Amino acid sequence: MYLFKTCLLQFRKPATTTFLVLILFLFLASFQSRASTILIPMDAESQENHLKAYGITYWVLTKQQKVQWLLNYRGGSFLLPDGESIRKECQIRGVTYEILSDGQTQSILDGISSPSKNQEAVILEKAPKIAVYSPKNNQPWDDAVTMALTYAEIPYSTIYDDEVLDNKLVLYDWLHLHHEDFTGQYGKFYGAYRAAPWYIEGKQEAEALAARLGYNKVSEEKRAVVLKIRNYVIGGGFMFAMCSATDSFDIALAVDGIDICEPMFDGDPSDANYQSKLDFKRTFAFTDFTLERNPLRYEFSSIDMTSKRNNVAKETDYFSLMDFSAKWDPVPTMLCQNHTSLVKGFMGQTTAFARDEVKATVLVLGENKINGEARYIHGIKGKGFFTFYGGHDPEDYQHRVGDPKTELELHPNSPGYRLILNNVLFPAARKKKQKT
Repeated sequence: MYLFKTCLLQFRKPATTTFLVLILFLFLASFQSRASTILIPMDAESQENHLKAYGITYWVLTKQQKVQWLLNYRGGSFLLPDGESIRKECQIRGVTYEILSDGQTQSILDGISSPSKNQEAVILEKAPKIAVYSPKNNQPWDDAVTMALTYAEIPYSTIYDDEVLDNKLVLYDWLHLHHEDFTGQYGKFYGAYRAAPWYIEGKQEAEALAARLGYNKVSEEKRAVVLKIRNYVIGGGFMFAMCSATDSFDIALAVDGIDICEPMFDGDPSDANYQSKLDFKRTFAFTDFTLERNPLRYEFSSIDMTSKRNNVAKETDYFSLMDFSAKWDPVPTMLCQNHTSLVKGFMGQTTAFARDEVKATVLVLGENKINGEARYIHGIKGKGFFTFYGGHDPEDYQHRVGDPKTELELHPNSPGYRLILNNVLFPAARKKKQKT
């Protein structure tokens, strides 16, 4: 208003009433069209770099500024406060953005709030502290999540058994489980790689770590780690796992106190009839599965669909994301945000989950109905949440030991990687108060 008063004083004498009205009109029009927010579109047509868009959103949250996640609006777009520093950061990182006026922003939010629209605006409040459970000697490109975080420029800490058993998980809001074998069978690589130097060295290191931490066997030490992670989730933590970390985690819960390892893994025979002793009430996601007893077979149990999908060709291997109500089911809706509902399949030691072995209490977020596969699932445990995602690398169809890393610069709009980053932002969402 100071500018308007100055104009009035300057032109009061010579100006006509019409001239003053024109000045007022122009000033008010300029004021109303002033940019107030930045929209980061996430649809297929508009966004140059979907993956780095998550990094921008995370970066804004680290500045103690709130973000609105517009569920089902243009692929799950983000609404950010306007600022020169944010615009520059988008330009530096190659992220497409649009400047909106107050009126344009309100119009979008009004449309989203309409009961006729399957859309919702969710407030993101705080940048979650992220931990990746991974051996210290693992290369970042050995794991899709660490590659996604690095490419999106989202900071994370690497932790392993020492930190978990020392109760350091409470320092983090979100935990990713690297492609770990929590059963103590060294990834079931014995059949093909038992003579490989990396296998021998890894086994020796695992045994030394277990002994240092006070355990007689690796399987016992890993089981203790699993129980700590279970308690972290029950207490309110967010856990995300991929590939073999999914089913091996649940198997370790089900066999608590039972020896399922053959002599080449732990030096003594497995318990007799261990299959009949499994306790599926302990598991997070899976039930009624059968363990693979053959130590030479690269498989943990019947949960995994890898060997059951011989008729699936790479060119036709896709899974579809489920459609949820954004207003009534914002959590699964958040986790499924994407610019396409059809995602390319990809393999891993655990490629997909047998649909009939997923607990009824667990939500299937992505599936291949024809093959009876659940590819992407989510559930609640206590006060916390877990998400399991089958496969190793969304942009490397059949990643093998020693294969070169994926260059995400070549896949900045990867739908498969977007699902990972949805989970990274999920803990930042404002929690609704529960009714008492």
